[in-house]
This record gives sequence, C-alpha cells and structure tokens, in this order.
Amino acid sequence: MKKLQKSESPWKWIPTLYSAEGLPYVAVMTIAVIMYKRMGISNTDIALYTSWLYLPWVIKPLWSPFVDLLKTKRWWITTMQLFIGAGFAGIAFTIPLPFFFQATLAFFWLLAFSSATHDIAADGFYMLALDTNAQAKFVGIRSTFYRVATIFGQGLLIILAGFIESNTGSKPIVFTLDASPQHVQQIAQLKELPAVANSDESLFLTESNNIQIATGKLPKDSVKAILEKAFLANENNGFVPKEKELGSKNGEKKEGFWSKNISTPLGNWIKNNFGEQRDVQATNYSGNIAIVPVKMVKKPEPGKSYQLNTSMTEGSKNISLAGGEHLTFNEQNWQKTAYLVFQVDPKLTENAVATYKATSGNIPFAWSVTFFVLAGMFLLFSIYHRAVLPKPASDKANEHVTVKSIFSEFDKTFSSFFSKPHALSAIFFMLTFRFSEAQVLKLINPFLLDSREIGGLGLSTEEVGLVYGTIGIIGLTIGGIIGGFLAAKGGLKKWMWPMTLSMLLTILAFVYLSFSQTHNFVIINACVFVEQFGYGFGFTAYMLYLIYFSEGEHKTAHYAFCTGFMALGMMIPGMFAGWLQEMLGYNHFFVWAMISSILPIIAVMLLKIDPEYGKTTKKGIGE
Repeated sequence: MKKLQKSESPWKWIPTLYSAEGLPYVAVMTIAVIMYKRMGISNTDIALYTSWLYLPWVIKPLWSPFVDLLKTKRWWITTMQLFIGAGFAGIAFTIPLPFFFQATLAFFWLLAFSSATHDIAADGFYMLALDTNAQAKFVGIRSTFYRVATIFGQGLLIILAGFIESNTGSKPIVFTLDASPQHVQQIAQLKELPAVANSDESLFLTESNNIQIATGKLPKDSVKAILEKAFLANENNGFVPKEKELGSKNGEKKEGFWSKNISTPLGNWIKNNFGEQRDVQATNYSGNIAIVPVKMVKKPEPGKSYQLNTSMTEGSKNISLAGGEHLTFNEQNWQKTAYLVFQVDPKLTENAVATYKATSGNIPFAWSVTFFVLAGMFLLFSIYHRAVLPKPASDKANEHVTVKSIFSEFDKTFSSFFSKPHALSAIFFMLTFRFSEAQVLKLINPFLLDSREIGGLGLSTEEVGLVYGTIGIIGLTIGGIIGGFLAAKGGLKKWMWPMTLSMLLTILAFVYLSFSQTHNFVIINACVFVEQFGYGFGFTAYMLYLIYFSEGEHKTAHYAFCTGFMALGMMIPGMFAGWLQEMLGYNHFFVWAMISSILPIIAVMLLKIDPEYGKTTKKGIGE
C-alpha cells in the first residue's frame, strides 16, 4: 500500500473528526440539561428524559455490524454529520413552539442515534486509515480534541447563550449588598410591592438596590422558617417550579420502597460510620438573611414569559444568593411579588460587600441561536471531511450483502468478540478502568462551586470557567500529546502502568484541595492542571487498548462494543457518585475515590498485551 499523500496528513482530519464526535455528545448530555432548566422544565422531567438520551451510546454495538457491512466508513461519517446538523436545526426551529419539550426531545433522539452511528464510523475509519504505530501516536490527539469539543460545548456555547439572554432583555437590576457588624439587625420580612405604572426603562421593580445586612449568627430553625416562607411564596405564585427550592413541600416527602428499605438505611449507615464531621456549631446556627422583593411592571404578551436570572458579578463570596436565582414571570403572575433571598456566612465578622446583577432576556431566542450555530458547524464539518478524508483501500463496502448475510454476519460479529482471547479480563478492564474517574468527574464542578461551609471551594462560575477553560485544557492537551507520542515510541505494554498510575494518582490533587480548602487561586489552578494532565496522559493507554483489542476482521464493530462497555463503565459509577458524596462529604468522597482505584489497578494486572503493539516501525504511515 502506498504512503499517504501530504494532503492526507492525519493532522488535517483527526482534530476536526473527533471534535465532531464530541460536540453532539456534550449537546445531548450537558447543553440540553441547561437549556431545559432555563426553559422552566422541572428537575424530575429533565433527569428522566435526558438520561434516556444516553441509551444510543450504550447500545450502539447492536447496529455497529451494519455500519461495517453497508457503504464505506467515509460515507457514514459525512452523511451522519449532515443528519446531526439537521437534528440541531430541528431543535433550533422547535424551541420557540408551545410544545417545544416534546418536539426538541424528538430531535435530540435523532441527534443521539446519528451521533452514536457517527462514532462507530469515525472510530472504524481511524483504524483503517492509520497503521498501528500512527494509531498509537495520534490516540492522545484524538482524545484531546474530543475533550476540547466538550469544553467548547459546555463552555463557549453556554457563554454565547447567556450573552444573548443578557442582551435581549430589559435593563438589568444591580444589587449592592453591604454586610457589616455595625448594621442594625432587622427581621427579614416578605413585603408586597405596590402596583406601579408601566415603565419603558425596565420591566422589573424592586424596593431598593442597596441592601444592608447585619453580620452575626441566628438560630438555624428561625432562619429556616423564614427561608421556607419565601420559597413557598415563590412556588405558590409560579415563579419557581413546584417541585422544590428547599426540600419537598412542607418538608415532607413520601418514601418509596427503594428509598425506605435500601438507600436511606444504607446512606445513614455510611454517613454515621464514614461521613466527615464538620463544625457542630455551624449546624446549629445560620448567617443573617435579607429578603428582596421584585415585581414586574408590564404585562407580558400572551404566551410569553420572562426569566429573571440573578448572579454575583463581583465582591465577597461570604454573601451568597440562597434563593430566587431563576424567577419566571408570565401573564398569570406578573402583578405578584417574587423574592430574592441573600445570606451572610455565619463566620463573617468584618465588613464585606458583594454586587449581584439580575438580567432577563429572550431565552428561546438565545438557545435557538446556539443550536443554529451547531447546525452550521456540522454542515461545514460534512463539506470539509468530504474533501479531506483519505480513501484507504481497506475502507470498502461489502459487495454481496443480503438480508440473510447481514444477520449471519451480525451473529458472527457478536460471537467473535466474546470468543477473543482473554475477553473476560478485557471486558472487566473496559468496565472498571474509569471507575474512580467517573465518580470524580461528576463532582468536580459542584466541589469548586459549593460554599466553603459545606466543604467546597466557593469559586464563582467565571472562575470555574477560567480554571477548566484555560489551565485545565492546557494540561489536558499536553498530557494527551505526550501520552500519544510515548506510546508510539515504546509501545502500549511499556507505558500501560505509568499511564494508569498517572490517571489515578492525580486524583490526590482534589484530596488536597478538599482538605486544605485553599484560597490561593494559583494553587487551585496548579492542582487542576496536574489532574487534567494526568487524565490526558493516562487516558491514552485506555483508548489504545480498546483499539488493540478490536484488531481483526470486524474491527469497526468490535471497537463499538468496546466503547459501549466504556459508556456503561462511566454511567453506573456516575449514577451513585452524587448520593455517595452527600453521605461522605467532599473530604471523604475524594479519599474514597482514591481507595476505589484498586479496582482499575486489578483490571490492569489481568491484561495480556503484545509487547510489540504500538511501537514505531520502519514502515510509513498507511503502509
């Protein structure tokens, strides 16, 4: 086979191909959740229906043999990118409709199945277009650009939607909160704002933009009663979903069989025996609160609603927004008063000032534009890849395909995967290698955002974006590139253990952060860099092993099986990670993540790998 031409350089198509693989996944798993939350869908419905959207990636091995038999991988890639673009466009068109939830879910399903099929074809094409040494060299690059795509999706695209929301609404309301021990202690009350005349300056009215709060501790029961009163008023008037802002209504919740007999007793046992014990005094007292009334001054058009979104712009993190972050105003409740609740850290003993901004905007328009951007990107992806993807001789369709032969080949593909040498140890590895990482991944952002009182670092959204959008991506990229080139030079077997330990031991960075709760932003960035570098470096071994195990006659279908097991290995630990963290606290949760690393270590010990696999040879790429 002749060498690849200069125009067929892997650098020309691997970054864009794996960016196109990552974007639909993050759109379904992350962007959809945020969009539905902004559009007023309840947490229950969001969790239920978006979780089902994960299914195509888990079961994609069921139709991977058809991708192997019909057409070329190149054809599947460019065609599925058009389907994905059409799915994004469909979502964008249906967001403004009254039945947007059902309509957008239908397009998300189309998108998810198209994306899972695209993954099968793209991963198969990668193995057909490159020899084993080039596969090892670029495996870090492909995983890096996949992660870059996810960060772009959950970072820049969310910022774009937020920017449009902020700039398509009325004049923002700016609140300055001044906390001081010199201020007079006042009893927080729910005040009704009077009816006001229409105003062209702003859609919203408040009692005062400058709020003074006395510092000090109050009995927690007293504060809780006031908070519940404010939250209940917001619920009853339709400003927030009925499900909750503070537990369930009236503090009661009917337990089902699973909760009553399994999760609650087990959770209590874990919490009592292994949960971290925080300052007892902090459990008896809460910081002082201020309740700020807000009212709309104009009646919205029929069927139109406005969401008032409040967040900190600058100042002390000791003054937090305890309720009313997202308030929805419509033609039914616009004349009623909604409430924002601000709270001071009970440990604060000196003066502190914070500025919060409440913005409103055309939320459906903002998200429609965001998904139109994605639709346009995939149209360009399809055109670009149709021009630059190489045409390896091995990428060809089966010329003698019949219904009988398809099902015969389907059965043969499945049986051949599970009859491979050392299949059981390989499957165990696929399911457990990311066991620790899958748990940590679900809790990193909540840990960075949560207040220090409950064990987090108390960073702002902007600071988290900076940490992961710049420092994190640099560490991830460097780790992935170095991992790929070292694996290509020394082979997979030589680097399996260093990469495994790199991926697992860097979790110690979060163990340190959770115990130190450092205020030093440089140290926080350094820890995130170390963790992301370790992830990028170590994940190279995992992806390369999946390619190694997939080698053979049905490599495309077998690789889809491998990634299906990988998806399952991420899904199951992630499902209980949040519950476990609430039982243990952040300190002991990250310690548990380190302890649970024993499972992937055992999995690696059981592997059998050809010492020569992935090593540099004298053959050129594509020979």
